[in-house]
Amino acid sequence: MANTNSPPNLYDKVDLKYPIHRAFDITILVLLISLLVYRLLYISNHGFAWLLALLCETCFTFTWFVTVSSKWNPVEYKTYPERLSQKTQELPPVDIFVTTADPVLEPPILTVNTVISLLAVDYPADKLACYVSDDGSSPITYYSLVEASKFAKHWAPFCKKHNIQARAPFRYFSSEVPLNNSSEFQQEYNKMKDEYEELASKINDADKKSIERNLSGDFAAFSNIERKNHPTIIKVVWENKAGISDELPHLIYISREKRPQHPHHYKAGAMNVLTRVSGMMTNAPFMLNLDCDMFVNNPKIVCHAMCLLLGSRNERESGFVQCPQYFYDGLKDDPFGNQFEVLHKYIGSGIVGIQGPFYGGTGCFHRRKVIYGSCPRDVGIPAESLTPVHGGLTEKEQLRVFGNSKEFVRSAAHALQGKANTSPEILPKLIEAAHQVAGCGYEYGTSWGKEVGWQYGPATEDILTGLKIHARGWRSVLCSPDPRAFLGCAPRVGPISMTQQKRWATGLLEILISERNPIIATLTARLQFRQCLAYLWILIWGLRSIPEICYAVLPAYCIITNSSFLPKFHEPAMYIHVALFLSYVIYSLLEYLETGLSIRAWWNNQRMARMNATNAWLFGVISVFLKILRISGTVFEVTQKDQSSSNVGDEGRFTFDASPIFVPGTTILLLQLTAFVMGFGGMQLPSVDDASGLGEILCSVLVVMCFWPFVKGLFGKGKYGIPLSTVCKSSLLSLSFVYLVTRTSRGQPE
Repeated sequence: MANTNSPPNLYDKVDLKYPIHRAFDITILVLLISLLVYRLLYISNHGFAWLLALLCETCFTFTWFVTVSSKWNPVEYKTYPERLSQKTQELPPVDIFVTTADPVLEPPILTVNTVISLLAVDYPADKLACYVSDDGSSPITYYSLVEASKFAKHWAPFCKKHNIQARAPFRYFSSEVPLNNSSEFQQEYNKMKDEYEELASKINDADKKSIERNLSGDFAAFSNIERKNHPTIIKVVWENKAGISDELPHLIYISREKRPQHPHHYKAGAMNVLTRVSGMMTNAPFMLNLDCDMFVNNPKIVCHAMCLLLGSRNERESGFVQCPQYFYDGLKDDPFGNQFEVLHKYIGSGIVGIQGPFYGGTGCFHRRKVIYGSCPRDVGIPAESLTPVHGGLTEKEQLRVFGNSKEFVRSAAHALQGKANTSPEILPKLIEAAHQVAGCGYEYGTSWGKEVGWQYGPATEDILTGLKIHARGWRSVLCSPDPRAFLGCAPRVGPISMTQQKRWATGLLEILISERNPIIATLTARLQFRQCLAYLWILIWGLRSIPEICYAVLPAYCIITNSSFLPKFHEPAMYIHVALFLSYVIYSLLEYLETGLSIRAWWNNQRMARMNATNAWLFGVISVFLKILRISGTVFEVTQKDQSSSNVGDEGRFTFDASPIFVPGTTILLLQLTAFVMGFGGMQLPSVDDASGLGEILCSVLVVMCFWPFVKGLFGKGKYGIPLSTVCKSSLLSLSFVYLVTRTSRGQPE
């Protein structure tokens, strides 16, 4: 009888079966190992090219091994939000964080649409509070939020009344007119569309001439301030004073204090300020953080996340809930390889089956107690005999951990017990105390950024923060409802995509070489071994640039020096290379086709993988190397956001600028072309019978095909052409390489 009266499960954990994929995984791994054995057996009969190929293929084998380990046990979760009422009588509060850093690169209209979509989610409004962090300290952003809150008072009831899925108004009104033909709906639809167009017009017109010249009244706090030198600004844009579930949630604007002599730690610092300010004001036990371009696509996403956070028997199973990052209006066939559909489906679901997905920096629901450094409770130990990780500290020690605000320490102790704030005060009364914890000097001598909060150091603070949580023994879960939870915008031009990849490679490598890397966490903490391998899969992105570049240059080197790194076509060993190449092509193509993508999308992702590795990732390695030598420090580069929902005719074409990030790719291409000229010019083509260099020539052709956007860039004009300065630098590098290898190869055996 007890079982029949127990509430139903809020979610199901489903093991996914991919037997064909497993067969390919093992086959390719066996072929790679066979190739290494063959290289070692015949290394004495060959020269430098053979040794370099062996080293590169060893790196590729390790990469494939950690990839197979990461995707071996794919899992997905199916949630049932309609059952929440049977599990809990009252839904818990959630604090929502939205971060923006630059009103130019991240237009306020983009932030406004994200905030409006959050204010209109299907969740009791009195249980939500939305905090917007503006690191650009822009009065235009604040003005936009004030105007957006007025619009949201009409938008949220409209969405809930008509069950609108896309809660971002720009997204809803840019789609086709809904099929609902009732006169009442059409009247309300037209009214809301007119109001949104008026809102967008106000925001677009609110440039410096109209706002910053009249910084008085509510905008006086923005007068005479500099972006990187200003006091804390906290504004309650809207307060749900009566605690009514049908009104709008709280909306609070925050621009933390910045001073030139104090490091502000970029996004991680902003997240920690949001955590402390929200802890002083609403102190919800759960927190959702979003980038300014990730709007709500599934209005029930908070309920879906609560199924995973409240439905587990042991809270250690859900330290945080990560939603996959998907994008709206992605360019056809993914020309820049940055939509990650296949990665989410196979690698992502595989990591879910180990210790849980990585923290992706956006679209993530956190337990506040976990962010405060709490460790999971051990199964079987009574709850009353347990204390949180900081619970046994004296008041003086707690102040050293959380800072010198006794009010915040009390709120932290409350959160560490997993309790909700049942008696919130009027928000404006808490602003003075919130100013203290948002100060730039508050964290000195505390554990913020090290043991508490978002972690400081690398440019990828999200991965390190998630790693720290996993190392404490927490697991994480992936929430992937239908329709998708959030949608953002992916870079739509080449330089921006490359810059983003460079920042990722830099931050990931910084973690790998630090004392907080997953290997040490596995040996000294509670990170599982296979989760360690999964972290290594992503952390070695930057280092993979070295074997990728060497392998891309190897065919040209062999043609120029009349040597070889491949067996002759009539040798049995050539079957290993051919089988390996065909197996990988068929397997990777199968993944794309099963995901519903085209062959063109598969090819675009393959070539962009090569181009990112040899360009962006290489510069990530160089940035870390220069930081180690104390020549320069790493810089957090904000990715430019674009709200455009229409594909202009030239979108998808690769563009270039004068950045040195395009020098390696241009150099590799020029080396291949130089090798062709030298090979054909010397009339040293392989015969059909011998074919000792045919494999190298085919590999060189394949490299040129992968770098085809660079080929077009050599003859392009304007932004579609490679700048002359880049071509000159690359020409000098390629000619120097040819000169060196021809001199050193003289007298060496072929």
